[in-house]
Amino acid sequence: MADFTIPYEGRLLHGDAIDGDPARPLLIIHGAGESHRGRLAGWRGALQARGIGSTAFDCIGHGTTGGTLAESSLASRTRQAEAVLQARGMHGPVALYGTSMGAYNALRIAARRTVPALVLVVPGVYTPAAYETPFGPQFSQLIRQPRSWMASDAWDILSRYTGSLLVIAAEHDAVIPLEIPQRLMDSAVRSCWRRLLVVPGTEHNRLFSVLQERPAELDATLSTITECLHAGFAALPHS
Repeated sequence: MADFTIPYEGRLLHGDAIDGDPARPLLIIHGAGESHRGRLAGWRGALQARGIGSTAFDCIGHGTTGGTLAESSLASRTRQAEAVLQARGMHGPVALYGTSMGAYNALRIAARRTVPALVLVVPGVYTPAAYETPFGPQFSQLIRQPRSWMASDAWDILSRYTGSLLVIAAEHDAVIPLEIPQRLMDSAVRSCWRRLLVVPGTEHNRLFSVLQERPAELDATLSTITECLHAGFAALPHS
């Protein structure tokens, strides 16, 4: 594992890279709240055992990057991820793995660059009205409007997406209604490969820990992630 720091608007974004197949680069974007890249270490280690490397970083207000959430927003998180891609030399096609809020950042990036594979885990989606709003009371008020996610641009983004798509949902997710993962899947009409995986008996923040107790299911889930990544890169046009 190689740690790195990247200057971003007067701060340093802290991250690390795990070696894997250089032909299939993967950026991981963590969620909101108390989340940070360290919480995804289990997934990343399990994927590395299958030859899949990854790059991950802590968004502003999280982990070793530090700072306050009020300094950031959905839009800022997207720009932070793009700054990491730029600084790390990930200029070509790159797969994205986004969890919770990070899934929406992955979608926004996929709308404007080549992303052959998207893995969206317990994915959150948001109304565009909240995109540039700094995290805080106004942001919370916007996203807590009943079914505000219905107005999300995520559906339109995925309607034009041609890469491979894997959506992983928790059966008993009290944060993300199962209607959201299903609608994401239904929107991806042009995707070259798509699958919705609902993991039974799991909650929003307890996917990997529960799957660790079920080795066969964990292995199957990792195989599906690997299949999604391979399908997306295989479908890229070759010069």
